[in-house]
Amino acid sequence: MLFVGLEDTVEDLNRFLRGWSGYFRHGNSGHKFAQLDSYVHLRLARYEMLRHGRRGWGWTTHYPRPWLAAIGVYRLSGTVRWGAAHAAR
Repeated sequence: MLFVGLEDTVEDLNRFLRGWSGYFRHGNSGHKFAQLDSYVHLRLARYEMLRHGRRGWGWTTHYPRPWLAAIGVYRLSGTVRWGAAHAAR
C-alpha cells in the first residue's frame, strides 16, 4: 500500500477545511464543526497508525488531541461567527 506523506495530507486537508469553514461559519454550525474536528482527528490518527504498522484502536494514546496542533491541522471549532439572522432594516 502506498501512503502519501503526512505533510502533504495535512496541506490538502487544511485547504479543504478552510474553505468549508469560510462557507459554513455563519450561523449555528459550532456543534457540527466540533464533530468534524473529532472526525478529522480520528481519521488522521488511524491513517498514521496504519502507515506505521500499528493495529487496534489505541489511537488516542499514540495521537492525543495536541498532536493535531503540532502537525498544523486547521481546527474548525472556534471559527463560527454569530450574526443577525435577518437583514438590517
